[in-house]
Amino acid sequence: MPAPPITFNGLPSGTRAAVEAESGPILKVDDVSTGLNSSLSALAHTTGGVVFLKGLRADHRWVWTQRREADINPYVTPLAPRLLFHVIADGWDVLGFESVDGHHADYSPGSPDLPKVSDALRELASLPCPDVELRHAEQRLAAYVDHPGDADAFRGDALLHTDWNNHNVLVTEDRAHLVDWGWATRGAAWLDPAHWIIWLIAAGHPPAAAEALTARLPAWASAPPRAVDAFALAGANLWAEIAGTAPDDWTRSLLAAARLWQRHRNDRA
Repeated sequence: MPAPPITFNGLPSGTRAAVEAESGPILKVDDVSTGLNSSLSALAHTTGGVVFLKGLRADHRWVWTQRREADINPYVTPLAPRLLFHVIADGWDVLGFESVDGHHADYSPGSPDLPKVSDALRELASLPCPDVELRHAEQRLAAYVDHPGDADAFRGDALLHTDWNNHNVLVTEDRAHLVDWGWATRGAAWLDPAHWIIWLIAAGHPPAAAEALTARLPAWASAPPRAVDAFALAGANLWAEIAGTAPDDWTRSLLAAARLWQRHRNDRA
């Protein structure tokens, strides 16, 4: 269930005071639309600059993603915006990040953002996986493969982002930045390009063209074809679960893309 949205001014006074103790006096707040994983999403204009705030109630079932982002941030900057503070006060858990003045990545065919996103994938693949608590890809995807043993192909020691929603990729003049690391995972290095393929197909790339884009990434070279087939099936099953019986346009599009890729893999086999 998505986290119910809240504005900054709707937070308890104790939470607001704790944030300002870290950020400095807040002059203005621009509340922005939240994603599925946070209730609070806002740009706080302070005397020292702009801070991006994201938060969840401290008793929310996904509040662990806040700690995950805080723990992993030192290992993924400057690929990710730098975490400035993490406060837990008056029933809320709030992260404050450096604000990135960029636009959400455009994944459509021919987009000038695609090379920058590819560079971000290469940079991520070059980072060592830190010794912090992370979920494992073979565990996260075990319920979505045909046979439990198929998920063993997703095992690995690479640091993965896994949520390649284009709203999690902010593109500036010089690079792409990855945000929302709450679902960071340990697994096979080729899995992030595989996750990206589904989003590329949803943006209008034919499956073969989407695979051709990832083929330029060194991490993809380590992907055994049968393991990719298993992931394509897992992706289709995962998106079917997310879509449920009454999908909105967004989830319907991703489910259709995942199924299209699965059929492409089956035809190739």
